[in-house]
Amino acid sequence: MNGVILDEETFDTGDLDLSVLEGVGIGWRHYPRTMPGQRVERLRGEVVAVTNKVRIDESCLAACADLKLVCVAATGVNNVDLEAAARRGVTVCNARGYATPSVTQHVFSLMLSLVTRQTEYRTAVGEGRWQVSPDFCLLDFPISELAGKSLGIVGYGELGHAVARVAEAFGMEVLIAARPGTVPDSDRIALPDLLPRVDVLSLHCPLTDTTRNLIAAPELALMKPTAILINTARGGIVDESALAWALREGRLGGAGVDVLSIEPPVDDNPLLDETIPHLIVTPHIAWASRESRQRLVEDIAENILAWQGGEARNVVSV
Repeated sequence: MNGVILDEETFDTGDLDLSVLEGVGIGWRHYPRTMPGQRVERLRGEVVAVTNKVRIDESCLAACADLKLVCVAATGVNNVDLEAAARRGVTVCNARGYATPSVTQHVFSLMLSLVTRQTEYRTAVGEGRWQVSPDFCLLDFPISELAGKSLGIVGYGELGHAVARVAEAFGMEVLIAARPGTVPDSDRIALPDLLPRVDVLSLHCPLTDTTRNLIAAPELALMKPTAILINTARGGIVDESALAWALREGRLGGAGVDVLSIEPPVDDNPLLDETIPHLIVTPHIAWASRESRQRLVEDIAENILAWQGGEARNVVSV
């Protein structure tokens, strides 16, 4: 059985053990990257395809009759035409849960950097301000603690649960937002009611028509001026212009974002302005620990083995 990995460099920088993939009985062709014009040529004749960001649309599927299994090297599957795959009998599987420890760690690295003002203090030391301080410590930037603060979580799936557990270990009160478009129950709080109560808001919901610009100017206006926003979900969930304005005007205490609406970002993205205060932007790396990427490879191998055994797992389209 033949298979192709279309964009291996997007998840393996040469630091992973791929032997688990070699052990599934497939003769692989490996490509670091695949451009749109190369897709059909590289997919034709293959039974199994692994893709992270290379789009497999209806035209690809129509031209590649041998293709039977598409393994997405991610949780999101917006790069595969699921309806076309279903019509053609192509099974599509994604990877789930592999990045939870990595993303959770990143959420708190952003949160802690903001409340301890690490960026400002590192800059101060680099500028020599500590060296000329009259005291043994530099207290130029107020530091706060997570203990006793309220954390609001939007999206209470596996990642939301994991973040909540760590927050409780820090002594935070955890408040869960009701899913957008649903009626709040006793365990969930409507977003307009939750926002004024939280000291930190962490987003873990998918980007859908319901959640696009979920956090925009009206929602930011409801938050405390000292509150912090953390987004490791999808960039389009937050109105980036509104967030930039709120930070500049001191209407929000800080923000840590790992995702932007267009990636790689274009130069005019409002959050790329280095003059915005109390903002940390990281380049979509919350998921990307070496351990997380190794689990991703192992999950792909498990998906293939399960499919070969007639009991496909992590199926998003059959």
